[in-house]
Amino acid sequence: MPTRSQRKIADAVKPQPLADFKVGVDNAIFSVDTAQNRLLVLLVMRQQQPFLGQWSLPGTLVRQGESLEDAAYRILAEKIRVENLYLEQLYTFGGPERDPREETDKVRYLSVSYFALVRYEDAELIADGVSGIAWYPVKQVPQLAFDHNEILAYGHRRLKNKLEYSPVAFDVLPEVFTLNDLYQLYTTVLGEFSDYSNFRARLLKLGFLCDTGLKVSRGAGRPASLYRFNATAFAAFKDKPLVFI
Repeated sequence: MPTRSQRKIADAVKPQPLADFKVGVDNAIFSVDTAQNRLLVLLVMRQQQPFLGQWSLPGTLVRQGESLEDAAYRILAEKIRVENLYLEQLYTFGGPERDPREETDKVRYLSVSYFALVRYEDAELIADGVSGIAWYPVKQVPQLAFDHNEILAYGHRRLKNKLEYSPVAFDVLPEVFTLNDLYQLYTTVLGEFSDYSNFRARLLKLGFLCDTGLKVSRGAGRPASLYRFNATAFAAFKDKPLVFI
């Protein structure tokens, strides 16, 4: 009796008509609100069918002559103003019947998803007179249109993983920053709150942060040292888990 894998292979090689596709890009745009220790995601309310009036991730169909990455950046530029951000392609969601329009249009709708990370205080929302755009705490996101809850969950997992294995945090922080700025970003995204003293000691031991010799005063506490990220020194840790949180 053939196995399940053998049956799937046999079904796959049967001649079938080619599918027509439309390609969209959907962005899971995360922001880190370190003041309230919240990881947020940008949602927009759909202004047309399908799912009229329902929250979704910002998305668009790819235009003629436009690359996927350009479409992702266009979504960002239409929704927020921000200088420092991290953007990466996430995954392609293309299961049949993921979009209700497939039945009437006789076209399959693919979504090439991206995820982005920005700092909440640095990102200005662009409303342009259109209601229905907001930052939502990731833990409080409602039921979204299409399969966007699945895209969001996938993006959240990838973001946490990238933070532990890559210098993504330093694409979001200003050129100079305090160790507390970095600590707040990590703990907000990862949802883990280790002792700050241990975090500081482990991080500085790795050697890819340079003390600028400058300090900044915030509130009544002692002035905090400002650091700069050294990408060359970080190269030795590429794709290795950064165990300091």
